[in-house]
Amino acid sequence: MGATLRALRALVLLAGFYLLGVLLLAALAGADYLLYLYDVPSGLASKLYLVSVLLAIPLVRGLFMLRTPKGEEPPGLAVSEADEPELWRTVRELADQVGTRAPSRIVLTADVNAAVGEDARLLGLLPGPRLLLLGVPLMQGLTEAQLRAVLAHELGHYSNADTRLAAITVRGRAQVLRTIEHFEERADRTAGRERARQEKKNAKKLAKGKQAKEIDTAGSGITYRAMAAIYMGYAKLYFRATLAGSRRQEYAADAAAARIVGRDATASALREIPALDAAFGFYMDRYATMGGGARLLPPRGEFFGGFGHMLNARQLELVGIRDDLPTEPVSAYDSHPPIADRVQRIEALPSDGRADEARGAALALLAAPERTLTALEDAVLADDVRQFRRAGDWQELLDAAMAEGFSSLDTPLHRALAMYTKEHPSLPALLKVIEDGQLWQLARRLPLSDQAAAANGRAFREFVRPALADALQSMALAELSTHALLSWEFSWEKPATVRLPAGPDGEETDLGAAIEAAVGDHPDTEPLRALLPPAPQGPAERETDAPR
Repeated sequence: MGATLRALRALVLLAGFYLLGVLLLAALAGADYLLYLYDVPSGLASKLYLVSVLLAIPLVRGLFMLRTPKGEEPPGLAVSEADEPELWRTVRELADQVGTRAPSRIVLTADVNAAVGEDARLLGLLPGPRLLLLGVPLMQGLTEAQLRAVLAHELGHYSNADTRLAAITVRGRAQVLRTIEHFEERADRTAGRERARQEKKNAKKLAKGKQAKEIDTAGSGITYRAMAAIYMGYAKLYFRATLAGSRRQEYAADAAAARIVGRDATASALREIPALDAAFGFYMDRYATMGGGARLLPPRGEFFGGFGHMLNARQLELVGIRDDLPTEPVSAYDSHPPIADRVQRIEALPSDGRADEARGAALALLAAPERTLTALEDAVLADDVRQFRRAGDWQELLDAAMAEGFSSLDTPLHRALAMYTKEHPSLPALLKVIEDGQLWQLARRLPLSDQAAAANGRAFREFVRPALADALQSMALAELSTHALLSWEFSWEKPATVRLPAGPDGEETDLGAAIEAAVGDHPDTEPLRALLPPAPQGPAERETDAPR
């Protein structure tokens, strides 16, 4: 089926979306007419008329949601040909080879992704300005040849009129989803109002010494939810009907990329993207945002720039991800076929002898990569985040993040200790409980599995000992951090390593052994106490210790 026929089918399905609403309204009107015709008792008829009106309101709202707002462009850095001449030259060259118009705008984003769009008119029947979204993290992890393959794939959608005529399909998907979201939002709002009303009523009852009723909002917003369920069924039909065509478009774009850039570059780019996506998520969580609690950012230009450092240091870890490709689509309605299937199709093509072309870094296509990485921060980070203080280097960022994390530590052991001792939970307080022989009584206040709660004696101790040791380790590290007795070793290759103070023998203390001793059947707290700084002496102690 060609692009025009696919668009025609999508247009019929889109019309069916509105026809569905008209038919439902007609059914309600018919039901109301039957009530009038057969002279139903007025009390029952009034209730049924009310239900009919309540059902009609969301339907009418759905029918009048005819105009789909333009999708918001993701935050990014728009670059002109004067800003990035080499990148624009590459895109124009590939567009010529694909046989299509080059995009009017290029916007660099902070995603491991590339995408094209077209602001077409008359539901895609008339062409419009084109946009290329290109993720800088994607460029950080690809070679130039791999990036050219990605770009050729995206431009291939233009050549098939996918981006222009796909506007009808996209409009239909967006319209159905917007209507479902609208119904569910209205249902949630109605349930929220009903909850607030019941809570207010219960508060008045409690004030009068009466018993409050259990809050029940099960029936609230049921008409909106019923409409959402009907449209959800239609959405599934719509997505299934347009899915095969969308996936064929992806295969065709892959074939165009392999023809223009080469089989190996295209296949390796497809293998690389899932690995880069996973790596970028890890980087953002473990590195770029680790100072959020301390309101601290990486050095200027390193918020995204650090991703390149991590990729260089962890190449071996990425090998396994490249080989373990997803064999299923992201969802049953994902317009992209499974990556493994796409790679298999490309690698099955005959060799074209282009394996060694353009092996340099894709980021080198940018005129000044470091400047771009810095400008990207200003373009995509939220205003309040940009107000955070900048760390001098990654080591400072790590130290501040760890100190902040430990200062706000709140584990089940902290809470149990606070309830047990009625004092501020701290390592010295816990050691005192252990030395008083009350550790296992304290452990009873921890969250326990049913099996652990039913156990006694040695069996109970064996159940809770691992969790207790983990919580005690966190508490010990937090205490040492409070006294600035910890140091951390930053690394791109592995997780940060903690350095403990040296023991009497000059060797670093074995924290694991010290904790094991503290939670043993015959507890020994001395190794942990040796880590703590001496307690401050009171006036009487200082006078006693003074030389005579």
